Amino acid sequence: MQGLRTNRTTVMPLTPEEVSRIAHLARLELDAPQQAAMLQQLNGFFGIVEQMSAVDTRGVEPLYTPLSAVQAVELRLREDAVTEAVDRQKNQRSAPAVHEGLFLVPKVIE
Repeated sequence: MQGLRTNRTTVMPLTPEEVSRIAHLARLELDAPQQAAMLQQLNGFFGIVEQMSAVDTRGVEPLYTPLSAVQAVELRLREDAVTEAVDRQKNQRSAPAVHEGLFLVPKVIE
């Protein structure tokens, strides 16, 4: 899809044919007005991505929360401890097939 290719400066807009192909791949049935709206929305999204990509972020440290940009934030991390016991037999009661503690599923690849 030509419109999804990017270089460092320009994002190429999608064409109606590409939106139609994307809809087909996603198994979406779009009529003409919906397809036109989707084209506008997707190209608008790519425009925003292009604007964001143009911002020079060299030297900017990533934030773990937006609040840390305006005030000191101390992370409140809880201790990594087991709080619940796993009852395998109880969890597997509703399974259609179980063997030696493992869920059995139908073979899907030949």
